[in-house]
Amino acid sequence: MKRIKILIVLTVALSSISMAEIKTAYLAGGCFWCTEADMEKVPGVIDVISGYSGGNVESPTYDQVSSGTTGHMESIRVEYDSDKISYSQLLYRFLKVIDPTDNEGQFVDRGYQYSPAIFYQNSNEEDIAKKVLKQIQQDGGFTDIKVKLLPINKFYVAEKYHQDYYKKNPVRYEYYRYRSGRDQFLEKVWGKKQ
Repeated sequence: MKRIKILIVLTVALSSISMAEIKTAYLAGGCFWCTEADMEKVPGVIDVISGYSGGNVESPTYDQVSSGTTGHMESIRVEYDSDKISYSQLLYRFLKVIDPTDNEGQFVDRGYQYSPAIFYQNSNEEDIAKKVLKQIQQDGGFTDIKVKLLPINKFYVAEKYHQDYYKKNPVRYEYYRYRSGRDQFLEKVWGKKQ
């Protein structure tokens, strides 16, 4: 009889635990040090990995991608708890930490390899991304949005020294970020508190 009671209690306890679904999004917004740092602060985000997406070279290196010859963009893989943040909310937060009007790079980093993109995994994500891009255009008062919508093919994890760069090298990172003009642009468009 005790076993049945314990089993019932365990079943009830387990059914009340949220069965969160961990999902993944792939995004490009210029320097992956900055996008990784910004997106790791978003509630509901579990992990952010820097890497490369969109190109035609297998297992590219940072030197290859930054040369602009591989077709890859510096990008991030965002793992998030879909019970705490939706895909559309995640995209909206991402678009508020980049310049969605510049498809020739981001801030001080110029070239296709630094251009902004949302890499969708299916038609539902593509449809959501289109809606969020319209919303950010309206909310930011932008005349034109130039974020690419591309199907994700492969994501290559960047070299270890790029991961959590802002934590491992805070002085160099803050100097780079300030000199990039990113925060000045974001403050001008969205104000101090994003």
